[in-house]
Amino acid sequence: MYAISLGDDGAELRPLEPWHAEEFLAHLDRGRDFVTEHIPFGAAATDVGSAGEILQSYADKRAADGGSLHGLWLEGKLVGGVLFRVFDAAGGTCEVGCWLEPAGTGRGLVTRAMRVLIDWAIDERGIQRVEWYASSANIPSINVARRLGMSRDGVLRQRFLHRGVRQDTEVLSVLAPEWRAARAQDARDDH
Repeated sequence: MYAISLGDDGAELRPLEPWHAEEFLAHLDRGRDFVTEHIPFGAAATDVGSAGEILQSYADKRAADGGSLHGLWLEGKLVGGVLFRVFDAAGGTCEVGCWLEPAGTGRGLVTRAMRVLIDWAIDERGIQRVEWYASSANIPSINVARRLGMSRDGVLRQRFLHRGVRQDTEVLSVLAPEWRAARAQDARDDH
């Protein structure tokens, strides 16, 4: 359907759809402990059928204009993804997120892919507020949000139980005017 190059390192952003269930499961199995360290994403994918169910749930969200999954491929191998966990065009808000297996870390893949998603959400769909939720212990995720120019809105204390521990959740966001101003500044800095 589409493949968007994310740079000269062979990284691509592509749709992640139900027919990718086997590849998605293999990816999760390679990085399961790492992926689920701070979030339960993919934990229920224990075989091809359950992996397909997760992908189908997001295909259904996409069809209803309520969310979507996008895979990150590096040299032809699925290593992670970015998503609109929640997408509310009428309300002008969305929540973005990400996950990676260890082989995809340290390369700026999420930051590069997220710029594509946020540009699209703001420029094409009129989103005014992009939100990012992360466990307070997930420093790499919080750092990505900051690199994207997001501001910390606050902390939701003990918001959810994960691996037997109540987790605090950082809430970060960027508003459309802030995003456009930062993008314009980056363009000026490049010249």
